[in-house]
Amino acid sequence: MKNASSLFQQKPYLLKYRFYPFREYLKEQFPYKVYKIPLHAGFTCPNRDGRAGVGGCTYCINDSFSPNVKGPHLTIKEQVERGKAFYKKGYGAEKFIAYFQSFTNTYADVETLRSCYEEALADKDVIGISIGTRPDCITDNILSLIDSYTKKHLVWIEYGLQSIHDKTLSRINRGHDYKAFLDAIHRTKKTCINICVHVILGLPGETKEDMMETADAIADTGVQGIKLHHLYVAKNTALAEDYFQGKVQTLDVNAYIKLAADFLERIPSDITVQRLVGDTHGNFLISPVWKASKAAITYGITQELERRGAYQGSRYTVPVSPINDSTSFSVQTLVEQNSEKPVLHTVKA
Repeated sequence: MKNASSLFQQKPYLLKYRFYPFREYLKEQFPYKVYKIPLHAGFTCPNRDGRAGVGGCTYCINDSFSPNVKGPHLTIKEQVERGKAFYKKGYGAEKFIAYFQSFTNTYADVETLRSCYEEALADKDVIGISIGTRPDCITDNILSLIDSYTKKHLVWIEYGLQSIHDKTLSRINRGHDYKAFLDAIHRTKKTCINICVHVILGLPGETKEDMMETADAIADTGVQGIKLHHLYVAKNTALAEDYFQGKVQTLDVNAYIKLAADFLERIPSDITVQRLVGDTHGNFLISPVWKASKAAITYGITQELERRGAYQGSRYTVPVSPINDSTSFSVQTLVEQNSEKPVLHTVKA
């Protein structure tokens, strides 16, 4: 393994987990327990209302992964308060990241977005914000608004990419191409906003080589975070129709574990891994039905990497001219506002 001993000394959790868990990133940033609160701000999506397409992505039904969508409508403040109570009681959480999860959370005018974001950030225990969106739904004015919060908060934007291959994006009705993603990344990297990218493994028609090409491409963009999901088929989706017609196959758990390990080997060890497996809420799931918890699958990925003698980034090679103008985020001011034990260093995000 290339420079493994030195790397494990710098980041001992790489030896334990073989990847860079988001919780370890948060421990580096803050002296208290931080949890994400998922929020539904009432936005829709340009792939549903006709601007980019209709029907949404073939696999998507927000109710299956975002419990706030199907519940009674609550204000953002109410959702934050409910989330705080849940995570404080169940997990001992102390501070929180407001996670705008459902649908496309930059799909509105700037003032509407400002009102939504600042309603969440008004809570004294909310020390960060994470905004899930599409790469074709970002403007310089919106980026400027989001960037303004980086002075006092930890700020992430999460771009749904899923694949770099336009043929795949067309097949799953994403409504945007890879070029739109690259443009969004380029513009976002001019700010202090941290970037997380969502990728789905096992998309219809994709080979292992296709998926690894996505890994290699993301590795060179200089993003700070990644979320991996396996393709699952949920009820009431176009993908479900294709599945029942035999046009789509899903991965078994062992195949997914190996693919996820392959992917992690190809991305730099300083990209924080915010998710390694997708999940569903309620009775939406059709396939694959894995008799294993998310924790068990994550542990399986760790075991697979350990079996190989590998780790996140072990097959990553820095390009000759990397796209690496990443920004830095100082947490000193933020922690001083929320704790008597400030972190007295700047963390490169």
